[in-house]
Amino acid sequence: MQPFTKLSAVAAPLMRANIDTDLIIPMGRYLMAERADMHRFAFEVLRYLPDGSENPQFVLNKPAFRDAQILISGANFGCGSSRESAVWALHGLGIRCIITPGFGNIFYNNCFQSGLLPIVLDEATVEHLAKLAASGNGGPFEIDLEQQKITAPDGQSHAFAVQPQRRTQLLQGLDDIGVTLRKSADIKNHRAADEKARPWIYI
Repeated sequence: MQPFTKLSAVAAPLMRANIDTDLIIPMGRYLMAERADMHRFAFEVLRYLPDGSENPQFVLNKPAFRDAQILISGANFGCGSSRESAVWALHGLGIRCIITPGFGNIFYNNCFQSGLLPIVLDEATVEHLAKLAASGNGGPFEIDLEQQKITAPDGQSHAFAVQPQRRTQLLQGLDDIGVTLRKSADIKNHRAADEKARPWIYI
C-alpha cells in the first residue's frame, strides 16, 4: 500500500450530501471488473451523459480539477452498502484524501486499507474549504498527516484527528494484513510451539 505522509494537491469540491457507494461505483457488472479498472466507472452517472460523452458540468471533468487528489464533499460520504470497490474506484481516479463532515462507517474504515486518508471536519470548515477549492485560483491544499493539519490556499491551518493506529498504518503504508505480516515470525514460532503441545490439532 502506498504510504501517506504529506500531500500537496488540487482539491475538487463536490458539495453533495449522502453520496452513497452505489453512486461512487454502480452495482452490476462493474463489481466484477478488475481492481485496476474500477476508476473507469467511478461516478459514472455524474461523469457521463446518456450518449457516453463526458458531462462537462461534473467537477472532475473540468480542466481545473482533472488532476485533483483531494475531494471535498458533503456529509455522510460513502454511506450505503459495504463495497470496498468504492474506495478502489476513487483511489484509481487519483483521489488520496476526502474531506467531509462525516462518512459512512464501513467506507471510512475501508479507506485505511487502500491508502486513502478520510478527514472529518465540522460543516462550516468544510464549506469554507470547498469555496476556496471552487475559486480555482488559490493554489494547492497541503495535507500533513504527521502533524495532522490541513493548510488551505488562504494560509489558514485546520487540525484534524485520526485514530493513532490508523495514522501509523497510513504513514507506514500498511493495511491490516500488512500489520499482521510484520508479526509473521511470532506467528510461526507460536504455531511451532502449539504443534508440539497439541499435535492432534495438526493431523
